[in-house]
Amino acid sequence: MFWNPVFRPSHDSLLRQNAEIDRMELPRIQNEEELEQYKASGDLVAINASEALRFDPRLSEDRRYCRPWTRDFVEDLSEAYYKRFHEQIQVNSAVRTVQIQKKLRRHNRNAAPETGETASSHLAGITVDLQRRGMTKAQVKWMEAYLMPLHDAGVIEPEEERHQWVFHIAVSDRYLDWRDGKLSLASSNVSERAASASLSDDSTAPLLSASPAFSWEQTSNAWYQEVSTPREP
Repeated sequence: MFWNPVFRPSHDSLLRQNAEIDRMELPRIQNEEELEQYKASGDLVAINASEALRFDPRLSEDRRYCRPWTRDFVEDLSEAYYKRFHEQIQVNSAVRTVQIQKKLRRHNRNAAPETGETASSHLAGITVDLQRRGMTKAQVKWMEAYLMPLHDAGVIEPEEERHQWVFHIAVSDRYLDWRDGKLSLASSNVSERAASASLSDDSTAPLLSASPAFSWEQTSNAWYQEVSTPREP
């Protein structure tokens, strides 16, 4: 299968993921006991299946958890993807413990280590793997375009893994500010349209109600057109 990713896995990417984990002062979760503690405290939250999102059935329910901002990112992405393609995004992996990562490395030589400066970012709960296998070229390109402005803004660190055929996406807590900024911008635009409509006669009022609703897909793709730098094919 042809593989020419925009977000190619690299040693530098692993370093950036771990540097961001250190900046956020997040622990690497060691074992099942710690995993349950972080769930109970709310530091890890459940990712919920929906019309737009499903799980690989091999992913156990106790590992369908992540950081709150990562959950928000997955929900936003899956909703935009479903709106565009009427298909679900599949989550293949989310939080892992050091114990789980050790076992994984016994069977998958390409898996990141469980310790060190290139350790798997799954251990901090900030990362999800989203199924890439089975996507059309158009769907892959849409995903890359959606992720590009977030990557350029420094709020995610994505990789398109070749051996597992997933989008591996580490999400910074900065996503919350980025998301709030988008929502504030959308709210401001609606308020401006409402003010303009109130100053005009009734014949222009339908323009407000006919204006498009806020869309993560539209805002992300618009930002991509404005600020992203061209990538070689």
